[in-house]
Amino acid sequence: MKLALLSDIHANQQALQACLAHAKAQGVDRYAFLGDLVGYGADPVAVLHEVMALAAQGAVVVRGNHDQMACQPPTDDSTLGNSTAEWTHQQLSVQQRAFLAGLPLTASVDHVLLVHASAHQPDHWPYIDNERAAQLCLDAAHATKGSQAVHVVVGHVHQQTLYYQGSGRRLMPFQPTAGVAVPLSSTRDCVVTIGSVGQPRDGDPRAMYAICDLSAQRMVFHRVPYDHATAAAAIRAAGLPAFFAQRLETGR
Repeated sequence: MKLALLSDIHANQQALQACLAHAKAQGVDRYAFLGDLVGYGADPVAVLHEVMALAAQGAVVVRGNHDQMACQPPTDDSTLGNSTAEWTHQQLSVQQRAFLAGLPLTASVDHVLLVHASAHQPDHWPYIDNERAAQLCLDAAHATKGSQAVHVVVGHVHQQTLYYQGSGRRLMPFQPTAGVAVPLSSTRDCVVTIGSVGQPRDGDPRAMYAICDLSAQRMVFHRVPYDHATAAAAIRAAGLPAFFAQRLETGR
């Protein structure tokens, strides 16, 4: 089974549609969304309409911190992320808010554990941006799954990295190349950050997502071009902070 893994869409309708079209062309069988469907971007209603339709067809969806903020906007709007939460909240229907509020923090597909931030204290939204954080995540996943082999797939950091077990016990970071398959060991677990569909931050504006072939035990990371100029224009037209539009244009 080919599982498409998409995270951090951030209300970017154009990026989502491009990635879904790309995944369909790759022959994926199922979709998984790893949180932060909304926040920052101008099209939360359209994005949720698409994701909810796929969820009704069997897609897996977990909750991200921006999804949670859209349901219960923080009173402190001092950060840029917080500042868009109330706007997003007002755009969404009652049904869409209920969908976000009801999402789980984690989900499993076969031996793959899906979570937005980390299996270690998932409700605290830690970032997996180094080997120690990846190890804490993997240890927590093992505590949940027991001795069963497990790969953990997360979003949140807007970067694509695979942390694998080397010759010792310590996890090692690996930077994948887009379009090149990475084998997944059945005996050595890993933690994978799949990047952001709707707001890449590595200097490349192309959308990020990945496909995990569960039968062949391999993962392919993808970069997909999309109409980021239209997505950026929509942010400005909505009156949201221009910084978010600039991020789409520069990929930073």
